[in-house]
Amino acid sequence: MSGTLWYPVYKLKLTLTIQDPDMPSPRYHTVVFVQTNEDGKGGGVKFHVTGDIVTGMHYESTPYDNPDMEPTLFSKELIGSTKAADFLPQWDAVLETLQPPPKQKAFNTKTMRTEPVKSWDPLTFYLPGDKRQPLIKCTEWIEEQAIPILMKNGLIATEAK
Repeated sequence: MSGTLWYPVYKLKLTLTIQDPDMPSPRYHTVVFVQTNEDGKGGGVKFHVTGDIVTGMHYESTPYDNPDMEPTLFSKELIGSTKAADFLPQWDAVLETLQPPPKQKAFNTKTMRTEPVKSWDPLTFYLPGDKRQPLIKCTEWIEEQAIPILMKNGLIATEAK
């Protein structure tokens, strides 16, 4: 493997200004970050879902400055490495196949608050004591879908490079 350039891959957790009252706290915005800039500035590309669970979330990959300089950085965990050559189109091709978290909440006119939805047709909200389906947001998408599929497709290597 000599001569092959590898980029470090991290899972970042960023603190949120507002917590979701319908989910256990604390919650973080979770992203996968590939550090492509090795000149001491630490920039690269972040992969994540954005939006909310009232309107639905969407996937995106965007340039990202050094996360170590991010005031909201809560944690940075090295999870492996990825081959530098053509990593961005390969990652996007895989991650775009995953369904981002859909709409899961709506405004309940009876309680006058936004709440998790039990069913959409007809629109039904949970009653007190009902067993609720867990809400899916960025953390679940990254940890349960994105990282596993990237590893399964050989795009994140966990052995030392």
